[in-house]
Amino acid sequence: MAEITIRKRSRTDAVQSQRKFFKKTARGKVIKVIRERYLRDDVPCGLYPCSICSSEHGARMNLPLRGSSGHSLFASGHLLVPDTNVFLHQMDLLESILFNPPIILLQTVIEEVRHRSLPLYNRLNGLIDSEDKKIYVFYNEYRTDTAVIRTESESPNDRNDRAIRIATAWYNSHIALSLPPIRGQSVTRPAIVLLTDDAANRSLAGKDNIMSVSVRQYVEGMTGPDAALLLDLLSVVSEEIEPTRTTAASRSALYPDYLPTATLIAGVKAGQLHQGHFNANTYNYLEGAVNVPAFSKPVLLLGREHMNRAVHGDVVAIEVFPESEWKAPADEVVDQDATLKNDDAEDSEEENGSEDLEEAKLLHKERLSARNTASKSPSEKQPTGKVVGVIKRNWRAYVCHIDRTSLSNSSAHSLSVQTVFATPVSRLLPRIRLRTRQAPTLLSQKILVTIDHWSATSRYPEGHFVRALGQVESKEAEQESLLLEFEVPYRPFGKAILDCLPPEGDKWTVPPKSAAAPEWRDREDLRSLFICSIDPPDCQDIDDALHARVLSNGNIEAGVHIADVSHFVLPDNPMDAEAASRGTTVYLVDKRIDMLPSLLGTNLCSLRPNVERLAFSAIWELTPEANIVNTRFTKSVIASKAAFSYEQAQIRKDDPHLQDDLTASIRMLNGLAQKLKAKRMAAGALNLASPEVQIHLDSSESSDPIDVEQKGMRETNSLVEEFMLLANISVAQKIQQTFPQTAVLRRHLPPPRTNFEKLQDILRKRKGLSLDVTSSGALAASLDLCIDPSEPAFNTLVRIMATRCMLSAEYFCSGSVGRDTFGHYGLATSIYTHFTSPIRRFADILAHRQLAAAISYSPLHASLHGKAYVERILDTVNHRHRMAQMAGRASVEFYVGLALKARGRKNGEQVEVQEEAFIIRTFRNGLGVFVFKLGIEGLITFKRETKFDPDEYTITVPSQNGKEVTVAIFDKVTVSISVEKDKNTQRGRVKMTLVKPVDSTEL
Repeated sequence: MAEITIRKRSRTDAVQSQRKFFKKTARGKVIKVIRERYLRDDVPCGLYPCSICSSEHGARMNLPLRGSSGHSLFASGHLLVPDTNVFLHQMDLLESILFNPPIILLQTVIEEVRHRSLPLYNRLNGLIDSEDKKIYVFYNEYRTDTAVIRTESESPNDRNDRAIRIATAWYNSHIALSLPPIRGQSVTRPAIVLLTDDAANRSLAGKDNIMSVSVRQYVEGMTGPDAALLLDLLSVVSEEIEPTRTTAASRSALYPDYLPTATLIAGVKAGQLHQGHFNANTYNYLEGAVNVPAFSKPVLLLGREHMNRAVHGDVVAIEVFPESEWKAPADEVVDQDATLKNDDAEDSEEENGSEDLEEAKLLHKERLSARNTASKSPSEKQPTGKVVGVIKRNWRAYVCHIDRTSLSNSSAHSLSVQTVFATPVSRLLPRIRLRTRQAPTLLSQKILVTIDHWSATSRYPEGHFVRALGQVESKEAEQESLLLEFEVPYRPFGKAILDCLPPEGDKWTVPPKSAAAPEWRDREDLRSLFICSIDPPDCQDIDDALHARVLSNGNIEAGVHIADVSHFVLPDNPMDAEAASRGTTVYLVDKRIDMLPSLLGTNLCSLRPNVERLAFSAIWELTPEANIVNTRFTKSVIASKAAFSYEQAQIRKDDPHLQDDLTASIRMLNGLAQKLKAKRMAAGALNLASPEVQIHLDSSESSDPIDVEQKGMRETNSLVEEFMLLANISVAQKIQQTFPQTAVLRRHLPPPRTNFEKLQDILRKRKGLSLDVTSSGALAASLDLCIDPSEPAFNTLVRIMATRCMLSAEYFCSGSVGRDTFGHYGLATSIYTHFTSPIRRFADILAHRQLAAAISYSPLHASLHGKAYVERILDTVNHRHRMAQMAGRASVEFYVGLALKARGRKNGEQVEVQEEAFIIRTFRNGLGVFVFKLGIEGLITFKRETKFDPDEYTITVPSQNGKEVTVAIFDKVTVSISVEKDKNTQRGRVKMTLVKPVDSTEL
């Protein structure tokens, strides 16, 4: 029997093994937390072969004891110990495949990164897990020799810096013991190098005889053909990087300084300042807005000084001016690229060029226009203010192009450092200044750029090059840039995630029915029912199916059967965590980015025909008039009899010669769906519209678009929609009743009436129509009356414009908001959730788990009892859902452009493509048009003077015969459409010009 020794700890050891810190509770109370940590003497160093640690408990050694050679500063080899700021500011460098020195990653650094930035912490974990990197995690906080206690006069940051220096010094002494001197021989030992950009930390390290270098010094000393490329990856936050031309002290400030963070928080709390997300203006780069709860209209920001370095998406604090200084938005298109095309990247800190005069003129003109508009139309006046601080930056890596005109040397052989402009593909973002040696080779490529900082003395934010994505207009580069631009996770599923799948793989089947089979526990056998699925053509992830049959009492049983994804995706495992992070499947024109591995999404969970599948069923008994008699939910096993497209199901329903059970089921479902929809519409549900088009591809292999047309809608589309809505509403009622504090629900808040003021005014003045927005029912009724007998598409156009006045629907936790805000405005229902698409939406998986617990099928996982967890997950899901929608639209726009090119190419030559369009917006110098057939918007601008009437929404332009032509919102025009590439920014865009009633090419 092993001998057990009990050692009593001294009081001094007790102090060292305790960690004290203060924590603020949700109610604002500050509490003192003491945590015990157990210190050990056997935490290994991770170096191989180490004569001291190698025998200790089979420690995993993965760094070479003699480090890495090939660096000009460390001829005898070295190992790096980076501090926290290196990971906070230089992650792009650390992730590069060209940067691979042996790194000792301290526990202190990991914990500090986790507290400072969760996204960077996740990227750091990815680095640790990467097989391409040489990183060893050393738990310095648990080793007796390296654990430190914060002194009373020491800040947390100083304490962590000291812990890093102590750990670095320990490694130096540890290697000296592992490589002892041998008599008569000289011993070369590797250098343990503290990597830090903190000059104070380097100074203190020098006093302790610890070798330290800055990141720039280290990278400049690297050898090898690709070492110079790493300099482009350096963040300019580093104090080592000097300003381009003049010192920061000698430059005058172009922007006001931000207020201190404490002042911002106190001001927001006191109501003197307001907090919200900054939204840039697509049409005018000198204008922005911030939505805040205190005002029904967004707060207007005029001029870059008042926008004060805010970037689209940042959470900012704003000061609102007195009402006498409120303005209305300007009515002119101001393009950043055109206005600042002569700006010099090297001189852009100094405000003395012609571009400043041009911008000053524009700003003066804009403010004058805003003042005039406000005086003429007081109803258009908005709260106006300025940004006084940034509460949270929302910066990320942006897809950009190098602006050709900003290069001082465009020779492909030039390796000199150049300061150039990177123009983001999104017009909501400012140009970014960056320094690179690769500028000439990057001209024709899409690149990824990260913003590092934006000082008050620089017109533009400073950033650094991350990587090239590929040639402009290549489908691969365009597709990846689209995914990156909308933050869509597209990495392959890792081994830990794939290990969560059934070990049988695609050979998995529902076992034969027996009491011993766990798959059959408490499941109903519904395999004999005439169940079918109805989906878009070529759908592979079939997650819903339906059935209907007549009961003996004359009522109808209808069922919605949803893939039982939660049987395979268990709570709190790697696949669950990945699905929660992805949030949703993203559908592009020619590609699908799955939320779950394809084995589940397109196979084991897909309700394929004539295959037994696990399902979660919602079954109703309804009267022939579609009144619900009762509702029940059950886990089930089904065998779908057929998988129809919407068109196939419609043909089957309409064919009088077909009288089989499956066709009868579809007809019953359709009859009930029509009655359910009539009841919804009578309750005030909105029949809104969004432009949906179908891209015709050359073939599934080439994915080359050849044409585009509007999607057709059939009765069977509505059939499926109505029963999915019914299932979602029924499940929402059940889970909210069972879990009133944590039910996963979805709501659509009523839009502020001010959102419709512009549309109401346009309809009244241009068409003599009124729009009642007092309730969803009133809005639905008045939309039905918005008809132009001479133009059938007019009603759909108005519905599209009304949809844009709405707020977005969102997921929420039932215990986090008031019960009176649960409702879904668009559907006119008091409660709603998402249950019917668990293959492609994580919120549906959560609803499945809650419903399973509500019917006592399985206990609810502990995480779904916690309101904080549900709120955090749904915040992520909401964000991913919005990004997925935007990515899908951007993909359609890109392929519409390609289809237009294909349509306009005849006999090897590009010919003009003309389409009818409706005017949906008027500016002082242009028109916004909507091409109904293609589902795209375009901007037509005029360089010559025009007569603009903002009150009547008209613009008068001269024609070729000398006469003036007046056009207004809702007028139908003919436009010429082409796809052109900007020669400077390499940014492709759809260009439109007027053809009728006037040719605008000369305007």
